[in-house]
Amino acid sequence: MRCAQLAAAIEVCGWPKPGNVHRTVDFPDTRFEHFIAGAIALGPTMRRAALQGIKVGLGKLDIEQIGVGRLVKDAVFDVKRWHRGGNTHLGISLLFTPLAAAAGLTHATSGRIEGERLRAQVKRVMTETTAQDAADAYDAILSASSAALGRLGGGDFPDLKERGAKKILTERQFTLYDVMEASASWDNISKEWASGMEICFETGYPTIRTVFRETGDPNIAVVHAFLTIMSRHPDTFIARKIGVQETPEIEKAVKIGLKKTAWIAETADRILKMGGLRTDEGTRAVREFDEKLQAGGGQLNPGTSADLTAGSLMIYLLCGFRF
Repeated sequence: MRCAQLAAAIEVCGWPKPGNVHRTVDFPDTRFEHFIAGAIALGPTMRRAALQGIKVGLGKLDIEQIGVGRLVKDAVFDVKRWHRGGNTHLGISLLFTPLAAAAGLTHATSGRIEGERLRAQVKRVMTETTAQDAADAYDAILSASSAALGRLGGGDFPDLKERGAKKILTERQFTLYDVMEASASWDNISKEWASGMEICFETGYPTIRTVFRETGDPNIAVVHAFLTIMSRHPDTFIARKIGVQETPEIEKAVKIGLKKTAWIAETADRILKMGGLRTDEGTRAVREFDEKLQAGGGQLNPGTSADLTAGSLMIYLLCGFRF
């Protein structure tokens, strides 16, 4: 519970994370305080997820009975109940919930939590989800935000806004993992599900560990993890927002958006090569980058990169590291 709350809070405190809400920048309808409120509000559900994982580890519950989708839905609704700033923690809830359950399972079976064991159990939790988990996750996504969702173009899986979507999921027994795997080519949160959280475990978490060990500065560690993720895995939230202005077909929209916003990943990479927040030149470049993205009025908000940074922070904290 505390690892989840701290990870979400520390992530939004990172300054300046270019394009995001942070300590000195609010959006018109979403403020820094809304993210802090949401970070605290999702805690109880993450505790429940961890307890479900413990039950699995003790042999008191089958892994598919964890109820990942329902827990994601509950987390999203809890966040909405505690502030009026819109969708602040949907992506984080989709990442934190299986992490929390896997942490409980890992601790129950191994007595401690470390990266490889945690990731192995995350994969188990994700792949053993059910069609009901998928239906509950659909509810969570639709309740959190309908902005810039676009629509799926064909295929076996029902669109989020399709009438009877949940019925189709249950009739065809499409699990939450199936849905995420089908979306992995155009959504980085889904890609994390399909890959066992590859970006968080292999990019974000190691970056936080290395940079904090070298600098002793948690803010630099967070901002550098964010920039590193964004430079290697272009932000699909931005791409979707830009692309749906040209086509409602989500896969096509993201492809269009990724081409139009390739300069964002390139800029993040260039800033890191300058030294990022470790150098005066890099610090100036980070601030200029933030100003440029903020000028987009929220259209150039790397929200997925922020969620992945939060997921990386939660792994760091679960593995026993402290700032």
